[in-house]
Amino acid sequence: MTRIPFDQLLTSQIGNEFAASQQYIAIAVWFDDHDLPQLARHFYRQSVEERNHAMMLVQYRVDRDLGVTIPGVEAPRTDFASVVEPIALALAQEKQVTGQIEALFRAAREEGDALGEQAMLWFLKEQVEEVASMTTLLTIAERAGDNYFDIENFIARETVGDHGKSTDGPQAAGGAL
Repeated sequence: MTRIPFDQLLTSQIGNEFAASQQYIAIAVWFDDHDLPQLARHFYRQSVEERNHAMMLVQYRVDRDLGVTIPGVEAPRTDFASVVEPIALALAQEKQVTGQIEALFRAAREEGDALGEQAMLWFLKEQVEEVASMTTLLTIAERAGDNYFDIENFIARETVGDHGKSTDGPQAAGGAL
């Protein structure tokens, strides 16, 4: 198997984070269109958080004088058959991102790039929170069935995720939103 260099994976991850942000916007809009404002607000915040993650990676490249290329992203999925579907997609996306960050960490380690390895540690920690919060939200949605108000009340009442408010996160290029 051909090993992909850390530098190349890092550029790809910028695109992956922007794609995640776009997917969360599409999910938020779907919830908004289905009169589920709490879920919509949650996913709008998730979109901003993913955008900030992309900009943290941009800032890392700027700080290390690596040059920056912003990759394009594919159109997000915009149609869903039920409230559970977009949440399940979000969980699958977070698990995929976890694998991508793990690959970045491994590549940095294999290349002896201690700074790259250290930078990825924060993102790995963040992914634990992201996967856990989406798992919880999916469980609540599945339990609620067709009673969407139960999901809305849960989101309004409970804190699901940190909404990108981590105090120890890297700087985002241009400032976090």
